Amino acid sequence: MHHTIFDTPVVNTLLRAFSRFTLRITGWKVEGALPVHAAKSVLIAAPHTSNWDLPYTLMLAFSLRLRVYWMGKHSLFKAPFGGVMRWLGGIPVDRSQANNLVASSAQAMRDADGPMQLIVPPEGTRGKTRHWKTGFYFIAQQAGVPIVLAFVDYGRKVGGLGPVFEPTGDVERDMASIKAFYAPIRGKNPTQFEA
Repeated sequence: MHHTIFDTPVVNTLLRAFSRFTLRITGWKVEGALPVHAAKSVLIAAPHTSNWDLPYTLMLAFSLRLRVYWMGKHSLFKAPFGGVMRWLGGIPVDRSQANNLVASSAQAMRDADGPMQLIVPPEGTRGKTRHWKTGFYFIAQQAGVPIVLAFVDYGRKVGGLGPVFEPTGDVERDMASIKAFYAPIRGKNPTQFEA
């Protein structure tokens, strides 16, 4: 995987301090910690209802000392900000093209040297949708890594990491369990989120 801000020693330290300070003075709390066995994992990014989700997610990642990569629509990576978005851990995804994103993401996780958390928004959009895409599930399954139920709850002003979930192979049952965790969590635009 490419070099990111999370691998940049001095900048990483400064941004961790800035993130913790900013979250504290704006009334946000950070919950959870990444267990050692989940150093390589897929993090669900839900609910995803606003452009504000990215800065909060990055501040939470710094606060929790994560090494994240996140998937975003390819239009975010156009000039002049493409390099910055990649440095922030972004991976462009072109949803209009049929490609083997699951297999290539799982392979990248297997090949990663050291910790790596891949953030995937299951809704695939900030807009209202009832259908969650299952790509995150199959990436984790193929890579042999757990799924961490990460969240940004604007209702309680709490963000962080929830339980670690091991895929069983029963996609329907597993998705129901995962969605049950997210049911009480409120996005920035709560009418656009339905677990």
